[in-house]
Amino acid sequence: MNTISTKVLTAHIPLPLAEQVDLIAARLERSRGWIVKQALSAWVGQEEERRRLTLEAMADVDAGQVIDHQAVKAWANSLDAETPLPVPH
Repeated sequence: MNTISTKVLTAHIPLPLAEQVDLIAARLERSRGWIVKQALSAWVGQEEERRRLTLEAMADVDAGQVIDHQAVKAWANSLDAETPLPVPH
């Protein structure tokens, strides 16, 4: 059986948030620690994806693969029109 090493992290959580965690833990019949691990794992995943997308976008800019700002503004302004402009490419 593989055992994963762990590390205790301490954080001061606002009381209303801590109470919500306790309510969810009770409803799901899970421990508070399990809830916090799930939430932290999801947040870390989101941050990693945000970083990946940012690096991808920066590479597109460096390669000159951008859409003209005025074209985007014109498209956005046309969204309320009866026949909006096509999405700029």
